[in-house]
Amino acid sequence: MLEAGGRIEGQVLSEADWAEAELPDTVFAGCTIEGVGFAATVLEGARFERCKLIRCRFSHADLREAVFEDCQLWDPAAQAGAAFAFSRLEGARFARCDLTHARFEASELYDGRFEACNLTGASFARSSFARSFGRKVERIAAEFLDCNLGLADLSEARLPGARLARSRLREADLSNADLEGADLTGADLFQAIVDGAKLAGADLRGAEVSGLDLRRLATYRDLKIAADQQFRLLDAMGLDVQVE
Repeated sequence: MLEAGGRIEGQVLSEADWAEAELPDTVFAGCTIEGVGFAATVLEGARFERCKLIRCRFSHADLREAVFEDCQLWDPAAQAGAAFAFSRLEGARFARCDLTHARFEASELYDGRFEACNLTGASFARSSFARSFGRKVERIAAEFLDCNLGLADLSEARLPGARLARSRLREADLSNADLEGADLTGADLFQAIVDGAKLAGADLRGAEVSGLDLRRLATYRDLKIAADQQFRLLDAMGLDVQVE
């Protein structure tokens, strides 16, 4: 029997309905959780360590400060990822997890942290990385460090000041995204879709910027680049750079 704050280790928990279950601070270690619906489930502060969460859906779930470490949330047989819809993930942390084709839909992700995760093809449609502090103060915080975000959908995401250092963003959809002041050092932006994106003040030093056409951006004032990157950016704009 599942109990809040308990530890469940090495169990197979499949096809269960945990709707509205109260499981804050519960630890799941080495478990296989398959086909489970977490509708309005309270998992605040819960930990998932080395777990397989296959075809799981978190709907209106409370996952604030939850931690997922070394977890597989991708079902290669069904070609399906985990779904997080209308869920609270403020302060949640994902480390070394396979989140291929995960869907974060209309979820709260303020101060969410993703470290060394595979987020290939992940979608963040209508999700927010912001939190209001009073009527006039809004803060945005997010980290995607050393992640694979190839083919991910971050279109229209508001991520000013976010940290995406050393992340792979090849062919990711960044159209109309706000990345002003973001840390993109060492990131791979090859063939990323950047139409209408805001990159003013962003730090792209050491990033792969081949093919990044600044003319397609909404903003790029004070963009930080290294000296050896300027030629690739000018080449992407169709300029014939001659070095004497």
